[in-house]
Amino acid sequence: MLITSPAAMAQVPAGMGMVRNFPEAALRGNLTINGTSDATLNGNAIRMAPGMRLLSPQNTLVMAHTVLGQSFKVNYVIEPSTGMLISAWILTKAEASQPRKGSDSVVRNFRAESDSTQK
Repeated sequence: MLITSPAAMAQVPAGMGMVRNFPEAALRGNLTINGTSDATLNGNAIRMAPGMRLLSPQNTLVMAHTVLGQSFKVNYVIEPSTGMLISAWILTKAEASQPRKGSDSVVRNFRAESDSTQK
């Protein structure tokens, strides 16, 4: 049986010969872990959600404190209700070469009184 669904075609091989599926909402970006709750995503500061999951190319959980100051090419998901980073997958070279929409619209996930309002 041949699987030709868009989700099946979006699969790419990971580090250990397995295939990882990324959510359709996942975007591509560069992530630098600055602290256990702070990061830089595409050059902009962002808070990490308390339950944020960072997954290695082998799909194992990576503790944020073990990769402080390191930068990675990732697919990521932002939690819509809070604007916080909720999931990120560190990509292999093969995964990074696959086309995926990026996000340059994340400036920061908070507002200050001095910000101008857009109409």
